[in-house]
Amino acid sequence: MADEIIILPIGAVDSALIEYLSLTVGQAFGREVRPGRAAMAPDFAYDPVRRQVHSTLLIDRLESMPRAGDPKILGVTEADLFIPIFTFVFGEARLGGRAAVMSVARLRESHYGREEDRRVLYRRAEKEALHELGHTFGLVHCLDFACIMHFANSVEEVDIRGDGFCSRCERRLR
Repeated sequence: MADEIIILPIGAVDSALIEYLSLTVGQAFGREVRPGRAAMAPDFAYDPVRRQVHSTLLIDRLESMPRAGDPKILGVTEADLFIPIFTFVFGEARLGGRAAVMSVARLRESHYGREEDRRVLYRRAEKEALHELGHTFGLVHCLDFACIMHFANSVEEVDIRGDGFCSRCERRLR
C-alpha cells in the first residue's frame, strides 16, 4: 500500500523498540505503520577499517527488496553507521525515495559511558525515525532548531531538537 510505512529491523534489534516506533511514527505522517521482520543482517555493508556499516549500501538493499504497493521503508539497526564524508551518521535517507535507515548505536546512553535509559533511547529513536522518514517524503534539512528536520551531528543536538515538524515543514509534508 502506497500510504504505508514499514519499520524493518536490520539484524538483531529490540522488538519492543520496533513496536514503539510502529505505534508513534504513523501519527506524524498520517499513514499506517507496521513492523516488518528482519530481512537481512548488516554484515554485507560492514567496513572492517572503520568498524562501521556503510548506510548507503543498506538503503540500496532496502530499495531493491520487492514490496507490494511501494511503501516507505525505515530500516533500524544496532550497527554504527557511516557515509564516507562523515565519521558517523545517525541515519540516512534518499530524498523523496522509498527507503531510509537509522542506527540506535549512538542514541544509547551507554555509547557515551552513561547508564542506559530506555526512555531516552526511545525518544531519540522516534526523533531520528521521523527525521529520516521526513527525507523520504521530500523534506530537506530545516534551519529551525525546534524542527525535527533540523540537522543534528551530535546526540546533544538530537536531544535539543524538537519533537515535531515546524509549520513550514508540516505544510510541505501535507
